[in-house]
Amino acid sequence: MKILFISLGCDKNLVDSEVMIGLLSKKGYYFTDDEQEAEAVVVNTCCFIGDAKEESINTILEMAELKKAGQVRALLVTGCLAQRYFEEIQKEIPEVDAVVGTTAIDAIVDALEDVLSGKASNHVESIHRPVFGKGERVVTTGGHYAYLKIAEGCSKHCTYCIIPKVRGDYRSVPMEELCREAGELAEGGVKELILVAQETTLYGVDLYGEKKLPELLTKLCRIEGLCWIRILYCYPEEITDELIEVMKRERKICHYLDIPIQSGSDRILKLMGRKTSRQQICERIQKIREQIPDICIRTTLISGFPGETQEDHEDTMSMVDEMEFDRLGVFPYSPEEDTPAAEMPDQLSEEIKQRRRDEIMELQQEIAFASAGLMAGRCVDALIEGKMTEEDVYVARTYKDAPSVDGYLFIDTNRNFMSGDFVKVMITGSNEYDLIGEIADDDTGRE
Repeated sequence: MKILFISLGCDKNLVDSEVMIGLLSKKGYYFTDDEQEAEAVVVNTCCFIGDAKEESINTILEMAELKKAGQVRALLVTGCLAQRYFEEIQKEIPEVDAVVGTTAIDAIVDALEDVLSGKASNHVESIHRPVFGKGERVVTTGGHYAYLKIAEGCSKHCTYCIIPKVRGDYRSVPMEELCREAGELAEGGVKELILVAQETTLYGVDLYGEKKLPELLTKLCRIEGLCWIRILYCYPEEITDELIEVMKRERKICHYLDIPIQSGSDRILKLMGRKTSRQQICERIQKIREQIPDICIRTTLISGFPGETQEDHEDTMSMVDEMEFDRLGVFPYSPEEDTPAAEMPDQLSEEIKQRRRDEIMELQQEIAFASAGLMAGRCVDALIEGKMTEEDVYVARTYKDAPSVDGYLFIDTNRNFMSGDFVKVMITGSNEYDLIGEIADDDTGRE
């Protein structure tokens, strides 16, 4: 049987998809990207913000048409939307044969086989279920990089966020399991390991009584075959001096941190339920930059949070201008039912949210373009992603570029490389967010 597996949402959701694909593959199922060939469909959904929820619902409805036409025998819905709206999906979309929640992805094979044998099959369990060993994954990112999800859920309870209600409180994956999984990924050819969780910096607190991310990183750096280890989703208040020291000491750890700050206004940070002030955020970032001068810092912001005034918006603009973040993304506020922020007064119009988002991005664009221009003349390691069709131009990433969210480095050369190769590149210029370079004369790759 051929299965069409559609994974929506974040990289953490992608890890769940890869685990489910691995479980199904082990049972002898095959996969296709062609809906015309599919005999079953699995949609792994997201519901973090309104746009993600809409995309998930539209995808389910589109696949339901294939089921109504008799083209597929089974339609399964998994992930955050499935966990949150289990009953509504059953009631409103009868073509869905089974729903599998966020903590029950290990039941995907049973769910599909029950459907194929004509049995009702739904698996939506407690969101506080302990995290389980993932078993064999099928990496879908091309093979040379992969995500390692080190924890599930979140205990921060920011007022705008639905994650604790669909993923549960923070639960770390035992360190030995993560090292085993990382070792298997390296044996399979993965060279860049990207650590993800709703918050990576709190890793281990629930299991070991203290933050263990520095220790985990140290152990991962000992795994043969891994060249880059990248850390995403670090809350500023949880970045310790010990973590900074490990990043300085270990050569494999990319000098890159994703630090979501959400706002530059103390008043809005308080309304959001965030645990830091603007001054504390700036001081932490300044310390990181002092200790690691070539650090690349990425952040995310929310524009148009309920009650945000023009003065609050200008506070955020001034912080962006002051801190000169290397990478930055902005999301217009999306009210999510069952969150405190959705019930707050002074909800802003979509027009205001979008306008403020655009203003922040225009400012950041100037900063980013100038930063890219300053890279000219530097020699850097780069990871080959692929080659442009019919051109002698390779697409690569530097340590400053996380997959899918950051820019690229374009290399003009007639030499032959494979995806996953490391090369040394002399940066010769830039084109907006992206860099342009050529293979350095002393290129020997990276071990």
